[in-house]
Amino acid sequence: MINVDRQILGRCGEDLAASAYAALGFSCVARRWRNAAGELDLVLRCGEVLVFCEVKTRRGTACGRPEESVTAARVQRIRKVARSFLGDHPVAGVAEYRFDVAAVEVNEALGEIRVRLLRGVF
Repeated sequence: MINVDRQILGRCGEDLAASAYAALGFSCVARRWRNAAGELDLVLRCGEVLVFCEVKTRRGTACGRPEESVTAARVQRIRKVARSFLGDHPVAGVAEYRFDVAAVEVNEALGEIRVRLLRGVF
């Protein structure tokens, strides 16, 4: 069963990451794209660059930083899903593909939110 509060936090993190990319001139190609192999949180494009972004949102760092939860197994799964996405949605005019992680940290006690876009992580 999915924890609704956690699901809402995750979606808010995706919204914040998408806004951060939009501020850099990226447009959203797809959000929460799924197939049998898994899900892509964000697929974004700016010019000839296509970005597959895994968004990780955490309340604080007691269990580590958000990006630390992107394991080698998760990287393999994301790459596989990205290949499927490209097979289903050929993107014309793309010269570069990149895999990013958006690390979103929420500090409810201080009312602070920090979004870090880690480019070309894997």
